[in-house]
Amino acid sequence: MYASGFMPLGALTRRSRRVRANTNKMDILKRRVHVEAKLLSLGVEIPPPMPWKKGTSKYISAVRSGNLLFLAGHLPYKPGKYWDNEYGLIKGTVGESLNTQDGYDAGRQCAIALLSTLKAHTGDLDKVSRIVKVFGVVNCIPGFPDAPKAVNGASDLLMEAFGEKGIHARTAIGTNALPFNVAVEVELIAEVKDD
Repeated sequence: MYASGFMPLGALTRRSRRVRANTNKMDILKRRVHVEAKLLSLGVEIPPPMPWKKGTSKYISAVRSGNLLFLAGHLPYKPGKYWDNEYGLIKGTVGESLNTQDGYDAGRQCAIALLSTLKAHTGDLDKVSRIVKVFGVVNCIPGFPDAPKAVNGASDLLMEAFGEKGIHARTAIGTNALPFNVAVEVELIAEVKDD
């Protein structure tokens, strides 16, 4: 544990490279990594975390305090499309240019991004004891009643991945704008096991 509660960016990068270098689909199955194996069976592969541009942000992707890991809001980026179309983001307004299913898909992509950051900070998704809280914001038209259905994309994937440990408290709200005009942004709090 780091004295400040923050993991230095360099440490995250070194850990991420080491984990990525030693992990592939067969290794996951051989090591009996339950959460990642479950995700692979659902057709979900955890990509490397979205790169953070140094000097452009005044925050980091995650902060650990005790056994709680607080993850910043994550956007719905498409894996492998970093930097194209501002990270390959799913953009638009739900209820206008996007329908509720598109919002659900964007929420699911946010959860994949969150899982990527969780894995980078813990080294193994099986070290997650519980998903405690999810907070989702949907870019939608005024009066749109189905914002929670879009955030269900994130909640459903977390529950599929972690089972009972994935059942969480949640807030889902609609707003008229999000960064880069993305459809959904989701943050979460997870309880993690000691190293």
